[in-house]
Amino acid sequence: MSMNWGHILKYNAERYPEKECIIGLGKRFTYQELEKRVGSLAQGLLDLGIGKGDIVAILLYNCCEYIEITFAVNRIGAIWLPLNFRLTSEEFYYILNNAGAKALITEPEFIPVISSIKDRLPELRYYILMGGGHDDWIQYETLIDNNQGADPPHADVDLNDLHRLMYTSGTTAHPKGVMLTYGNLYWKNIGHILTFGLTEADRTLIVGPLYHVGGMDLPATGTLYVGGSVVILRRFDPLEVLRSIHEEKVTNLWLSPAMTIRLFQEPTFDQYDVSSVRFIIDGGEKMPAPLIKEFKKKFPQAWFADAYGLTETVSGDTFLEKDKMLDKIGSIGKPCPHLQVRVVDDNGKDVPPNEMGEIILKGPKVFKGYWKDPKATAAAIKDGWFYTGDIGKLDEDGYLYILDRKKDIIISGGENIASPEVERVIYELPEVLEVAVVGIPDPKWLEVPKAYVVLKPGAKLSEEKIVEHCMKKLAKFKVPKEIEFIDQLPRNPSGKVLKRELRERDKKVLQAND
Repeated sequence: MSMNWGHILKYNAERYPEKECIIGLGKRFTYQELEKRVGSLAQGLLDLGIGKGDIVAILLYNCCEYIEITFAVNRIGAIWLPLNFRLTSEEFYYILNNAGAKALITEPEFIPVISSIKDRLPELRYYILMGGGHDDWIQYETLIDNNQGADPPHADVDLNDLHRLMYTSGTTAHPKGVMLTYGNLYWKNIGHILTFGLTEADRTLIVGPLYHVGGMDLPATGTLYVGGSVVILRRFDPLEVLRSIHEEKVTNLWLSPAMTIRLFQEPTFDQYDVSSVRFIIDGGEKMPAPLIKEFKKKFPQAWFADAYGLTETVSGDTFLEKDKMLDKIGSIGKPCPHLQVRVVDDNGKDVPPNEMGEIILKGPKVFKGYWKDPKATAAAIKDGWFYTGDIGKLDEDGYLYILDRKKDIIISGGENIASPEVERVIYELPEVLEVAVVGIPDPKWLEVPKAYVVLKPGAKLSEEKIVEHCMKKLAKFKVPKEIEFIDQLPRNPSGKVLKRELRERDKKVLQAND
C-alpha cells in the first residue's frame, strides 16, 4: 500500500469537504478547496518535468501555501526541502547545491539573494515565484490556474522513501541534510495523536517558522492527519498569538521558551480568552522552572507539555505528562509511543539512575541518515541507536532530564558542569529575564563557567548578588567566575540559545587582550 502523505488530504477532503483546513494571512481553505489546489499544483509540477525523487526547495515565510506545496510535492513523489529564510546567499548556495535541488519555490523578497547565486546552480532548473514581480520566473498561481480540475495520481511510495530533506543549523562545519522518510512522518504522527488525543476538533496555531520541525510538526502535521485545522501566523507576535487563540478557539500550539517569555510579558494578556487551549508544547531548549510555574497561572486549564526532540526524529520525542508538570518539574518526561530512550556512558553502556550520560534513541521515527554523508551517519547511528549528542539523566522513575549538549558540558578541573543547572539557579532571581552559561578558558582550571545575563526591563542587579545567590545553591566550582550583562541572547529561529556565538565572543575578547 502506498504511504503517500497526499492520501491524508484526499481522505479528509472526502470526509470533511466543507471543514476549514488552513487559516491564515486573510485566507481560509476548506479541505475540499485545498485538495483541488494541491491537485492543480501537482500537475503543474509534473508538466515542468518534476517527479519522484526530485528535490523541490521552499524558501518562504509562513503562509497557507507552504502546507499546500508540501502536499503537492509529496503527491508526485518528490522530496521537499524547507530553507531557513534567515540564511545568507552562500548558505543558500551550499544547501541547494549539496541537495541537488531541481526546483525552488520562493517569494519576491528573496529574488536578489537567489539571483546572486543562480548561475552557480546548474541543477536548479525551475524558479517558481509566489506573488509575481519577475517575468523570467514561473508564476506560482499560473501553475495552479492552468491546471484547474487536474487530479494526478498519487505517486507510489513506501515507508523508506524520502518525504523531506531538512538541513541542521550546523555548528563548526557545513550543515548536514537530515533524510526524513514517510515512515518517520507516519510514526511521529501516530505517536503524537496517541499522546495528545488529537481529533478533528483540534485547531493548531503555527507560530514557529514552517521550515523548522517545531513549526511544521508540533503538532501541525498530526492535526492535519486527523482532519483538524491549522491557523498560521506569518511570524511570531505575542499580540497576534493571543488574538488568534481568542478568535479562532485554538486548542494547541508550540512555543519556544523565548516566545513564552514574550507572550507572558504582553500587557494585554488578561484581555483575551485563552480557555480553549488544552495543551502547549515547549521546545527548542529547556524551559526554566519559573516559567513553568507562571504558565500554570496564565493557562490554568491547559497541559504544559515540556518536550524534547530533534530534527533527526521529526521532533517531539518525549513529553512530560500533565499530572507531573510540577511533581517532576525540570523533566522533559517519557518517550512517546514506539520510541525507546537510554542514557549511556562513552562506551555505550547504560548509566545508573540519576547519573549523567549521552541520550540515545531508537524507533521508527528516527531518521534514515545524513544526505550524502555516510561517515556522519555511521557516527550518529550505531546498532540502530541514534546518538543525539545531548547529555541527560533518567531518574529512578524513568523520567528524562536534559542537562546539556555534549559539546556544551563545561569541564572545570576535571569536574563536569551542566550549564542548565547553573542557569536554573540564576533564573530564580526575579530580576533575571534570560541567562546562558558557557565555559571560558582558564589558566588554572582549563575551563570555568561564565554567565551571560539579560535583565527584565527596568530591573537592576549586581554581579555580586548573582554570585552570592549561586554560592548558596551550587558547589563552588559551579559558580560563574564571570558575569556579563547583555541586551539579548543570540538565538536560532527555534528559540535555542546559540552558545557557540557566546563562546566565540569570549575568544575574540581574549585574543584582543593578548
